[in-house]
Amino acid sequence: MDAQAPRTAAQRVGDAAEAAALALLMAQGLRPLARNVRYKVGELDLVMLDGEVLVFVEVRRRGNAAFGGALASIDRGKARRCALAASAFLQRHPRHAGRDCRFDVVGFDGGGRADWRRAAFTLDDLG
Repeated sequence: MDAQAPRTAAQRVGDAAEAAALALLMAQGLRPLARNVRYKVGELDLVMLDGEVLVFVEVRRRGNAAFGGALASIDRGKARRCALAASAFLQRHPRHAGRDCRFDVVGFDGGGRADWRRAAFTLDDLG
């Protein structure tokens, strides 16, 4: 059996942010479907259902708001990788392919307060 490498301090901080985002979204009524889904084209932090809408959630944490903070760290390239990963998810889970989809971001800056942006970006934004 392969032993998993110990998590770094940065990975543990990211794990905590992801767990906090999951708890926040569940408290708002979203239902989790998947967590840390990785494909060659990108990664999905959380996949959830908001009613019948499939929500792909990117979780970002920054120690401070310098350079725009956590939410501003989602550039066009990151959004594109999320969209590609979402497409891969839908190909592997065709039962969800007919659902409306949304891309949300939950950001944490400095003090740990969450900022949840519904529909933070759309496929149209990516050109």
